[in-house]
Amino acid sequence: MSAIVSLNGLFWSTPDGTTLFNNLQLSFARERTGLVGRNGTGKSTLLRLITGEIKPAAGAVQLRGSMAMLRQDVTLHRDATIADLFNSRCALDLLERAENGLADADELADADWTLPARIEMALARCDLAATAQTPLSSLSGGQRSRAALAALLVADADSLLLDEPTNNLDRAGRKAVLDIVTSWTGGVIIASHDRELLEEIDAIVELTSLGATRYGGNYSDYQQQKAAEISAAVRGLAHAEKTRDETDRRAQLAAERKARKDGAGHRARAKGDQPKILMDAARGRAEASGGASNRLRDARRMAADEELAGAREKIEILQPVCMDIAPTGLPAGKQVLRLENVTAGYNPGQAVISNLSLSITGPERVVIAGPNGSGKSTLLKLITGQIMPQSGVRHCKVPFALLDQHVEQLNRVQSLLDNFLSLNAGANQHMAHEALARFGFRAADALRLAGDSSGGERVRAALACALGGLPPPSLLILDEPTNHLDLEGIAALEAALAAYDGAVLVVSHDAGFIQSLGPHRRMELPE
Repeated sequence: MSAIVSLNGLFWSTPDGTTLFNNLQLSFARERTGLVGRNGTGKSTLLRLITGEIKPAAGAVQLRGSMAMLRQDVTLHRDATIADLFNSRCALDLLERAENGLADADELADADWTLPARIEMALARCDLAATAQTPLSSLSGGQRSRAALAALLVADADSLLLDEPTNNLDRAGRKAVLDIVTSWTGGVIIASHDRELLEEIDAIVELTSLGATRYGGNYSDYQQQKAAEISAAVRGLAHAEKTRDETDRRAQLAAERKARKDGAGHRARAKGDQPKILMDAARGRAEASGGASNRLRDARRMAADEELAGAREKIEILQPVCMDIAPTGLPAGKQVLRLENVTAGYNPGQAVISNLSLSITGPERVVIAGPNGSGKSTLLKLITGQIMPQSGVRHCKVPFALLDQHVEQLNRVQSLLDNFLSLNAGANQHMAHEALARFGFRAADALRLAGDSSGGERVRAALACALGGLPPPSLLILDEPTNHLDLEGIAALEAALAAYDGAVLVVSHDAGFIQSLGPHRRMELPE
């Protein structure tokens, strides 16, 4: 299968000098390829290099056909409409002038009369009830993502580059992404940690500190191949270490034997009971034999060292990601949250949530579900006191921590350490370092600016700031927590929540994460 993207000898470093790609050789075929790896390994950067948005320090990027890219965050100017996502505002304005008889002949020659129908069809395919004139500010994050996905369809490119395409999307939006990916006849490169989406692709490319490795098949196939590869590498490393230890042991024994033999020779020479010529000949033979033995031992040690170094190169040295949450001691009968017939919104007379009631008692786990735009984020703002109810009663009776999907609690121009100290009154630097280390930010990593971290690293840092203080929160409120976490981070969060003894209120469309959480109840918000 011919390559649609070829990367030859690619070099790239971050502004702080961290090398992400060192002589990277990689190609992508005309198939569905998933791009995975730990947060910070350069998945989004690689997509930007492919599109030409940024240039490599060295090496070349070769493309066949046109490319269209869906970014993680859809951001345009304040007055932008869906038409701006399609880069079609001018073209649609021309059609409007033409319909009103205000366009001249030269302009009419450039008119694309099929554009409105194509935009309408693309929005419908992405299950978005909107028009080209709909302001982006009126859409939720998930609805903006669907609009951006529709814009890719109208772009009619040969290949698609999708950067976390299911982030912020509800079940209908995720299904739309799956349908587009599975039916696309061109090439697709998808940077994602969505396990459901990764089951529908043809191959996976994993980025690690060792480089890039391609695995044929979907996510389940990748897991099996990766496990077998790691197992073989661990066995190879154990064998190499054993060989090196045995080589050192034999060298030590040989050195001890030679020392004993040399000692006997010295004593015999001192006694003088043999002719000097015989003693000199014996010493010459011993030195020649010892030199040959030393060379043989050095060669064996060098071979053992090379085998050990080669075995170590096949294993990525990683610090495990752990998310340890201290126990809260929340009593089973303690009322945590009570909402009674609440109505809330942002403008008087325009309620987003109407007459809603919800209560949480003890360490219950509750999932808030509903389509994009149904008011899930508004409900969380109401619960956390960011907005007040227009009517009804809200009582949150325990300390809580919120992780919002945009990680807005972190100041991007501050270090992770300073963010922790700002968000946890009374904490000292030792406590901050200790808490950040529990979430994978050790030593100098805690001094990095939040803005220089990847999306997944910011999520982990926000979790550390929210959960690492004392006392720990009895209610944990999570808004799409898996959106930016890598596969290992998601597994670590799932393990931490399994051991957490407090109450959990979560908004998520990640079916695997919800299943792992084991919710007691699910509240569905109407559209």
